[in-house]
Amino acid sequence: MTKDLPEALTGGCLCGGVRYRINGKCRDIINCHCENCRRTHGHIAAYTSVDQSALALIRQQTLQWYHDESPNTYRGFCNRCGASLFWDARDGRNKIAVSAGSLDNSHELKTIGHVYVSEAAKYYEIDDGLPSFETSNSGALESD
Repeated sequence: MTKDLPEALTGGCLCGGVRYRINGKCRDIINCHCENCRRTHGHIAAYTSVDQSALALIRQQTLQWYHDESPNTYRGFCNRCGASLFWDARDGRNKIAVSAGSLDNSHELKTIGHVYVSEAAKYYEIDDGLPSFETSNSGALESD
């Protein structure tokens, strides 16, 4: 589900080298349990998603992009403090995922599901009753 929020969301990394603003609709949060996200975040990755045009980089001096092993997948992070900020599939959908933990205030966004639970680590359980998908949600959690 996407939401028009009452005001723009802002966020950034721990050290302040990267700051951004989101103007527009945000998808509610999806938790990704894939191995790549767990290694990048140190645990599961919680992401909202927005149109590329809705994301404005205010400060990007320390923003760096890492090309993931997946085709056309890039992860944006701060090269000073190491904060994971963005996941960009660059697959023509014109969407970019934004790390929920990097938001200054998540307003009314809420967690709506889990993806790649087949790759979840054994040290935690997924028991919140939200929709869970073995791999991708194939758009099931993306609707307006």
